[in-house]
Amino acid sequence: MLDFCSHRRTLLVAFFLCLTLFGSLLIQLPSLAPKTPRPETEVIDMNINGTNTTVLVWYWPFGEKSSVDGNVCWERFGIPNCKLVDDRSMFSVADFVVFHNRELIKGQQRLPVHLTRPQRQKWVWFSLESPANNGNVKPFAGHFNCTMSYRHDADIYTPYGSLVPQDFGTGLAVEDFITKKKTSLACWVVSNYEAHLKRTDVYNRLKTIIPVNVYGGAVNKRLDDKVLLPTISHCYFYLSFENSIFKDYITEKFWYNGFMGGAVPVVLGPPREQYEAVAPKDSFIHVDDFPSLEELGKFLKRLAEDKERYVSYFNWKVKYTVKQFADWREEFCKICPKVSSLQKHKVYEDLHTWEWQ
Repeated sequence: MLDFCSHRRTLLVAFFLCLTLFGSLLIQLPSLAPKTPRPETEVIDMNINGTNTTVLVWYWPFGEKSSVDGNVCWERFGIPNCKLVDDRSMFSVADFVVFHNRELIKGQQRLPVHLTRPQRQKWVWFSLESPANNGNVKPFAGHFNCTMSYRHDADIYTPYGSLVPQDFGTGLAVEDFITKKKTSLACWVVSNYEAHLKRTDVYNRLKTIIPVNVYGGAVNKRLDDKVLLPTISHCYFYLSFENSIFKDYITEKFWYNGFMGGAVPVVLGPPREQYEAVAPKDSFIHVDDFPSLEELGKFLKRLAEDKERYVSYFNWKVKYTVKQFADWREEFCKICPKVSSLQKHKVYEDLHTWEWQ
């Protein structure tokens, strides 16, 4: 009996020695330790883990506040390592602070020059308006490090729209994308019918050459969101006339009203090469392509009668879809992937000159 007890004690001692040695190995080699499965949310966090860039929206453009709860940049737009906030108490930890120009020039908001600004922090001047509608930006000289604009040479390029490559499969023809019967030669939706604008002068002369159906607040024929595009879709051509002509200034009048409306855009804006930088050259008609408005009018009439040639202006639809500016949050989140390409010590000492060049 004593021999059995002695043997059992020996076995127990050996067992505990083994446990001790195994535990020691686990401490020294943690990769050998069993891993507890992590919740799915933690796995997602690992995929986007890294140094977060914090973007602070000092105030929302036009007061159109959006929720920034959760990891909105990743969860909604697939942009990792980016924290979008609108809590001003986070000013001291923000890498970027975005200011919308409209509220600044109207005096509705002010730059926080009274606060101690972190040395690494960059201030972003944001505007989608043309220089003619941006007011006096001279007082902002020396405050901003980045521009965020529709211009290609802005630090953060923010176009009104773009063409996104798509694979629609085989067997689709251009005609499959034109579903509405055309009943009007040309149409135009306009809110500001001001006599001094070039587009007003061009329209007044063009309407004596071809029929143009006009809608919008300027003529008390407003079209709500439900009927805007369906109305345009019945027109052969849409007058995508910008309210002012400046470098790269191509707005929703081209992308939304024209392209998404299903009419061929007749554009009045920057030079043709700037339109060709963002869209196929045979997807629109430029007013400047013609020696006179009379020649333009004659061309539009002939083109509407030539069904095969007219349809060719929609060839882009077989390869692309239109993505238009839709969410302030997405545009602000897009600042984060640009961090590595931005100049570290850039300051706009003369924002006015940059804007008007």
